[in-house]
Amino acid sequence: MALTYNWFKRHRLFTATVVIPTLIASFYYGVIASDVYISESQFVVRAPDKPSMSGIGAMLQSAGVSSSGDSDANTVKDFILSRDALYSLDRTLHYRQKYTSDTIDHFNRFNGFGINDSFEWLFKYYQEHTMVTVDTASPVVTLDVQAFNAKDAKAMNEHLLLLSEQLVNRLNERSRKDMIGFAENEVARAMIRAKAASLAVSNYREKKSVFDPEKQSALQLELVSKMQSELIATKAQLAQLMSLSPENPQIALLQNKITNLTSQIAAESSKVTEGDVSFAHKTSEYERLMLERDFAGKQLAIAFASLEQARNEALRKHVYLERISQPNEPDYPLEPRKIRSIAAIFMLGLMLWGILSILNAGVREHYDR
Repeated sequence: MALTYNWFKRHRLFTATVVIPTLIASFYYGVIASDVYISESQFVVRAPDKPSMSGIGAMLQSAGVSSSGDSDANTVKDFILSRDALYSLDRTLHYRQKYTSDTIDHFNRFNGFGINDSFEWLFKYYQEHTMVTVDTASPVVTLDVQAFNAKDAKAMNEHLLLLSEQLVNRLNERSRKDMIGFAENEVARAMIRAKAASLAVSNYREKKSVFDPEKQSALQLELVSKMQSELIATKAQLAQLMSLSPENPQIALLQNKITNLTSQIAAESSKVTEGDVSFAHKTSEYERLMLERDFAGKQLAIAFASLEQARNEALRKHVYLERISQPNEPDYPLEPRKIRSIAAIFMLGLMLWGILSILNAGVREHYDR
């Protein structure tokens, strides 16, 4: 014992920089430090219309699945590391309670020394124990959750995945409502205009007792044309009869017929061209109403086409969160890496001892001069 004490006394610098830190580290990591369990899961955020990348992304692409890009993956990453995710974990799985347990050593426990118990400090603590990695070479996102109990690590990883899936579904629903909702409103407005235009045409037909002035005018003119042909034939017959038999009693009948045909032709012609009740007067208003109805119908067809296009676009931009590996329940603590940590402290102590020894030797040599 005396020899050992004398050795440490002669090598006080080595003892202070190497031996004592290494003994403290060995005691901490060997006796005090709590085991840290890490639950890992992997997922990909994808959309049907975007190509995948290399590696696992190429495998997913060959199966008809493509990545939605880094933006969607980073959106999910930001949400997992957000306060909202921590709020949900604390409400559902009692995050604060689990990480302030007396079974955790003071250095790893949240607020282990009673300095600050605020939510902001808990949020920083949460971000230090939750890691989300977005692979730049593939669409795969890796989620690692650290806990001091294997079951807690798995449960929290699973809960974060469920929250991420709910987030993606909410974003999809909001996007679908924004895209399709506007198109549906346009269809509704176009249908109202089309119904109003059709009703205006129906009311006009009922009010004016007309179905299609243009077609009815053609039929009326055709009738007039037939009567004019009959009038011409009757006049020719009358002229022939008067030349052959001026005293024939048929002459009076033919003259009466000519008079009647002439008055009928005038009356029927006036229905087409003369007065406010003529077809010519009704045609302008009717054509205006029909033009509005046709225009409203075309607008309705365009609105329906836009609605179908919006639905296809919403489906094309639909984003999915697909799990590649489920959260595992670790059977061995990966942290802390005790041997490596102790060895690192020992090597740092040796480096410090070497530097201080050189400086000490230089100082002594200076005073010896």
